[in-house]
Amino acid sequence: MLTVDLPVLGRRRRDLRRDFALPAGLRMANHPAPDDRPPLSANAHPSWTFDDVGRYAELSGLPVVVKGVLRGDDAVACVRAGASAVWVSTHGGRQVDLVVPSAHALPEVVDAVRGETAPDGSDVEVYVDGGVRAGSDALVALALGARALGARAVFLGRPVVWGLATGGADGVAGVLAGLSAELAHAMTLCGVAGPADATQDLVVRAGWLPR
Repeated sequence: MLTVDLPVLGRRRRDLRRDFALPAGLRMANHPAPDDRPPLSANAHPSWTFDDVGRYAELSGLPVVVKGVLRGDDAVACVRAGASAVWVSTHGGRQVDLVVPSAHALPEVVDAVRGETAPDGSDVEVYVDGGVRAGSDALVALALGARALGARAVFLGRPVVWGLATGGADGVAGVLAGLSAELAHAMTLCGVAGPADATQDLVVRAGWLPR
């Protein structure tokens, strides 16, 4: 997973006002490091290029998913550089003020990569996150991405974190079970048999409603 919308940390005004900082001794569980290694912030730089996509694929020997894509032409460039999938995301809306919502960017990205192939010859997958707080939100995201050769995946972060904070593992399980039940309920009411059957005509954009 190559996150490309975080070459440097966004100017998060709420954190600045509160002088937020992680405790000096806190280390990320998925990034263990000796005490003499520079902090993660020292690795941030704005010089990522499309060539890095193929370089990481070669170094890892794994399929590369590029996260943080919001434009169709960028999505195509990522795929042609060696990405197997692209992930439409705004990083929680915390990187750039007035960034386009993921839901607005998703159809353009889906249309752009249609017909493109991953390095292994398979179809390019498209994922999305951003603003998913209920099962109905997930259905909207699946519908907006329906033209991507079958719906792929909708991701969410904050509700899971909230569940973890309030109830530990059981809290996370409860959040996921609730969202799954809401998604199934919304699909039933919309006449959708399965996630891949969600189509873009389920969604009416603001301003398109009949008068």
